[in-house]
Amino acid sequence: MEGKIVSISVSKKKGTRKYQVEQAVLKEEHGIVGDAHSGPWHRQVSLLACESIMEARRKGLDVGFGDFAENIATEGVEWDKVPVGAKVFINNVVLEVTQIGKKCHRRCAIFYLAGDCLMPRKGVFARVLKGGVIKVGDKLRVTLPMHHRHGS
Repeated sequence: MEGKIVSISVSKKKGTRKYQVEQAVLKEEHGIVGDAHSGPWHRQVSLLACESIMEARRKGLDVGFGDFAENIATEGVEWDKVPVGAKVFINNVVLEVTQIGKKCHRRCAIFYLAGDCLMPRKGVFARVLKGGVIKVGDKLRVTLPMHHRHGS
């Protein structure tokens, strides 16, 4: 599976909309430098398809990139179909998908501002296996774990 980055977003606090940046530094086993969700855990980076954001807009929600607290919005990858263990390659950066969606225990600012939140259903989370710099427009490639590949 291949796609490209259409937006990179970060925030200083969890549970809030993120603001867009042109590029980001990803640190191994940490996440995006300067983002509230980075740290030594399994949800260092969040990814969401821009197609999901556009679908929410078509349904009448006034939302854009960063509004669902996603770090990386992509075009061309259906994240809800990517299994845990998949690897994401962006330039020299390597991410590993660790979680599909998430449970929201309480409605955060995003839900109240946007009227819905896509991350529990459509987002994926990853940890950084190899750090580096990513920029809007960069191509990305997703490889499935061995047990999900056909013919092996």
